[in-house]
Amino acid sequence: MTINTPSEHNNISLAMPFSQACENNKGPILSILKLLLTEPVTVVEIGSGTGQHSAYLSEHLPHILWQPTDLQCNLNGVERWRVQSQHKNLKPAIALNVQDNVWPIDAADVFFSANTAHIMSWDEVKLFMLGVGKHLPKGGLLCLYGPFKYNGAFTSESNKAFDLHLKDVDPTRGIRDFEAIQQLARESELELVADYKMPANNQMLVWRKVSE
Repeated sequence: MTINTPSEHNNISLAMPFSQACENNKGPILSILKLLLTEPVTVVEIGSGTGQHSAYLSEHLPHILWQPTDLQCNLNGVERWRVQSQHKNLKPAIALNVQDNVWPIDAADVFFSANTAHIMSWDEVKLFMLGVGKHLPKGGLLCLYGPFKYNGAFTSESNKAFDLHLKDVDPTRGIRDFEAIQQLARESELELVADYKMPANNQMLVWRKVSE
């Protein structure tokens, strides 16, 4: 596959971004990815955030070529983690906005995204699923981690409270309904192959592309 990568970032801020949630969930996420990604593949991470996941997961999955992406404004922090890690299988972060008509990648074997569906607006979630379906080859995987509702119900009271907080910050945000996400997946010819229950009332949803 081909990915358009930038030159090395020369002006990287000294600030190292940190998320306690990333620190807490990186181990459980790794345990699932180890089950799924047993062969050398290229993983494109949508919404790399602080960059902690990309640094940690690329270290423990050395057979995986890891491509972090995020909005341009967040790349500085992602690059800080990459430069510190010095992992040869961790590529320089590239700017990717799901709203863009053209994504800066040609294809990917696997897409991974953590804690993004409830931060994006619903329109952005639709574009995310559409873009993933467009770029995955037959047999490619989408791994989506985060909290979800089932049949309109929250899986915990803490998730219900978190959803209210998200909407207070931005009314377009919120914990998404699994059934609505699943419908978008079907429209992008993605078949659900696993729904792993994760710590802290999260899930890891895994789909496989069923057509070219």
